[in-house]
Amino acid sequence: MTKVNETIIKVNQQFPLTIKRLGINGEGVGYFKKKVVFVPGALPGEEVVVEVVNVHPKFSEAIVKKVRKRSPYRIKAPCPVYEQCGGCQLQHLRYDQQLKEKRDILIQALERHTKFTIDDLDIRETIGMEDPWKYRNKSQFQLREMNGRIVAGLYSMNSHRLISVPECIVQHPATNKVNNAIKKIFEDFKVPIYNEKTKKGIVKTIVTRVGVQTGQVQVVIVTAGEKLPRKEMIAEEIKKRLPEVVSVMQNINPKQTSLVFGDKTLNITGKEYIDDKMNEFTYELSARAFFQLNPEQTVKLYDEVKKAAALTGKEKIVDAYCGSGTIGLWLSEGAAEIRGMDVIPESIEDAKKNAMKHGVRKAKYETGKAEDILPKWLKQGWHPDVVIVDPPRTGCDDKFLKTLLKIKPKKFIYVSCNPSTLAKDLQAISHMYEVKYIQPVDMFPQTAHVEAVVKVELKKVTPT
Repeated sequence: MTKVNETIIKVNQQFPLTIKRLGINGEGVGYFKKKVVFVPGALPGEEVVVEVVNVHPKFSEAIVKKVRKRSPYRIKAPCPVYEQCGGCQLQHLRYDQQLKEKRDILIQALERHTKFTIDDLDIRETIGMEDPWKYRNKSQFQLREMNGRIVAGLYSMNSHRLISVPECIVQHPATNKVNNAIKKIFEDFKVPIYNEKTKKGIVKTIVTRVGVQTGQVQVVIVTAGEKLPRKEMIAEEIKKRLPEVVSVMQNINPKQTSLVFGDKTLNITGKEYIDDKMNEFTYELSARAFFQLNPEQTVKLYDEVKKAAALTGKEKIVDAYCGSGTIGLWLSEGAAEIRGMDVIPESIEDAKKNAMKHGVRKAKYETGKAEDILPKWLKQGWHPDVVIVDPPRTGCDDKFLKTLLKIKPKKFIYVSCNPSTLAKDLQAISHMYEVKYIQPVDMFPQTAHVEAVVKVELKKVTPT
């Protein structure tokens, strides 16, 4: 029986397909002979003819050969390299519909990974942007030399083919301007660009971050080794051509890895950080410090965290995976005390500086894992009322969730950037905690990413 099933779908096979929904990566999802087929670029409600390009045991991947029935929400993507570049997935879907589909992606993850009755959950409408373009305050563009010219851009989806992106329309214009000018400076100074195949050359990546409210720009030149010839002259030229650049750093990453940054960062010229503002808060951002990529939506996201926490001034708060302390500071006015932790030492230094600068004396930050530090604080007699977590895409560490269940804070606020890991984590604590509501927030318009703020409360009667 299994062998018969395996021969149902073959590579290069073509067939008609009705797209039922969007997958977690923004691709269309349909079913052929009860088998799941993923089709990038296809939209829910469309009838398409597809050609199979990959067959896996549980699903197949296909490309669109013809659209027989178009979605009423399909539009022409405004970016000229949209179909080659892997940065965005939904530019061809009208924005109001993107918001609805993102809520649906969240619901699908909950259906797949939890035992919740979805109709009983309060899953709110996605909070979007008024102008869903030019929002990203940071770019990480790989460099390559092609025909004597330096190309900066992003890798095409599932490949190592670099697509030149001179004007990215989801990037803040300042980052585009700075990247193009630095490419020209590198060409003028004949800076050797790193070649992955030959392992020769020096510069791998340009990372550019702009303080949207302050206008300050930081450039990080990521190199394969510590040597960067004439780096002071290059830095001076950057300052001359780009007065908005107040910080030029060098990060050394000798490893063959998908991670952009290595462990060592040097200051070439200017400050070691830039400032940015959100509402009344000013944040110092060093090269490797985490900071949300869409400040306008971050204000909405953090305001949702504040609403969910509903502080009275008496609560002790833990800001786990705290980065540079942004969420804790946002809630500081209503808290009796804030404690945070993060595994990146530079982030903790930034968090301490940010707290001091804003006169928040009731904040304490430590470098390390939440699952190690929380039990230590508990032994010292310190018990949190509210735990806020904003973990990476991999979700919360199992040890952290077990620690949470032992500590039993009254409220747990989960800020998620990955619906699948969110759903799994909520299921893991569901015997003791109740989901009050889920508020999706669109932090990355034109992509398939969806964030969510989840208010979770300790059940009144915990099972013995």
